[in-house]
Amino acid sequence: MKIIKSKYNALLKSISTKIQDARKTTANAKNVELVKANLKIGRHFIEFERHGEERAEYEKAFLTRISRDLQKIYGAGFGRHNLQDMRRFYLTYSKWQTVSAKFCCSHYIALMSISDTSARKFYEKQCLIENWSVQDLEKQINSSLFERIALSRDKNGILQLLKKGNVIKKVDHVIRNPYIFIFLQIPKDYRLTEKNLKQKLITNIQLFLLELGKGFTFVARQYKLSL
Repeated sequence: MKIIKSKYNALLKSISTKIQDARKTTANAKNVELVKANLKIGRHFIEFERHGEERAEYEKAFLTRISRDLQKIYGAGFGRHNLQDMRRFYLTYSKWQTVSAKFCCSHYIALMSISDTSARKFYEKQCLIENWSVQDLEKQINSSLFERIALSRDKNGILQLLKKGNVIKKVDHVIRNPYIFIFLQIPKDYRLTEKNLKQKLITNIQLFLLELGKGFTFVARQYKLSL
């Protein structure tokens, strides 16, 4: 494997410039610049690789080497796994207009785990509407939220879902059918009583409320309603 020293040094210098520029921004704009910088670094990787040998072992050796050099200069945060994420980031979001500055890098790492483009667009839109944290986003992805909502929509409904997110217009958009309580980890043949189910749901109250959807809150274990 042969890497031309002058081209490699030029690449290292270009990436260093992007990192330095990103770190000079104010705290409020830091995330925007960091996301942009990661996208541009990923682009540099792809463009550099295209002039070399397009083999898996080449990519691995290249990322290992540049990761080592960047960590010597800037410390933690530039391990080979992080650089692979930047590379995947560019391949997934090659046009800056398709990404949102409201997401942090961890949001994009979670979104890149979704191979289906339609599902990823839905989670991007819904994440903005609901202001999900990275943890909330990962939980919704793991619970297959898009697939379950899409089951109750026709083709036009799914297109609207991708364009506007999950806009509540009908009762059956609020009350899901069915509810999926995978997080309770109940064995298939386990005999469950109402009391045991209630206890398990309260123990996992955060995940339970996420599964119920938007507009639900936990007030108390036993709460009297006077009508």
